[in-house]
Amino acid sequence: MVERRATGCTQAGLAIAAVVALSCVMEAHGVSRRDALFVQSINGPAIGPFLYLGAKHMVTGYDHLMFLVGVIFFLYRLKDVVQYVSLFTIGHSVTLLAGVLGGIHANAYIIDAIIGVSVAYKAFENMGGFDRLFGFRPNTRLAVMVFGLFHGFGLATKLQEFTVSQNGLVTNILSFNVGVEIGQVLALTAVLLGISYWRRHPGFLGDSFAANTLLMAGGFVLIGYQLTGYLTRA
Repeated sequence: MVERRATGCTQAGLAIAAVVALSCVMEAHGVSRRDALFVQSINGPAIGPFLYLGAKHMVTGYDHLMFLVGVIFFLYRLKDVVQYVSLFTIGHSVTLLAGVLGGIHANAYIIDAIIGVSVAYKAFENMGGFDRLFGFRPNTRLAVMVFGLFHGFGLATKLQEFTVSQNGLVTNILSFNVGVEIGQVLALTAVLLGISYWRRHPGFLGDSFAANTLLMAGGFVLIGYQLTGYLTRA
């Protein structure tokens, strides 16, 4: 009993530490100064570098990864994982390309706050919140695709902050988008391996509620941070 309580305290401590750490690295999100200078210095097609930048942005984009973790948390079949991730991919590809190539703009803070909502929403759904409070569950596939649109705008707003040469722009943005997909596959492969291992343990279903509570808390941290930025800096 003492050991179980100690384990519970340790898990709670790790959960709190994770939320605090998340709030501390908020400022690091986006495109690094070095990458920004590189993007603005390019004049012409640069497929390789933009593939790398796209993959790097997704692998280090904790907001996108948090949402995808929520999406695949209870998906046991590879077919379902591919289906949901494909819907997300379609959504964010459309708005990434429309935002950069089509010149469609949106306030970055509001978009990132909605991305935070997407994280909290999916965690709440995983916890059975809609069934318990409202007696129904929204269409998950539609929600994943719609939120994918906002995640794509989130990517677009990062690139819109810089002066990007029109020479080779289409090739470079398409390369960036493909890089994002590569990074997504790499990150999700690691997440799936971890979750698959976790599912073998008998305490998975019990721990899943705590894990999604932490995920939802992370979503609210994102929302609060971005809305604060909107009110103080926009």
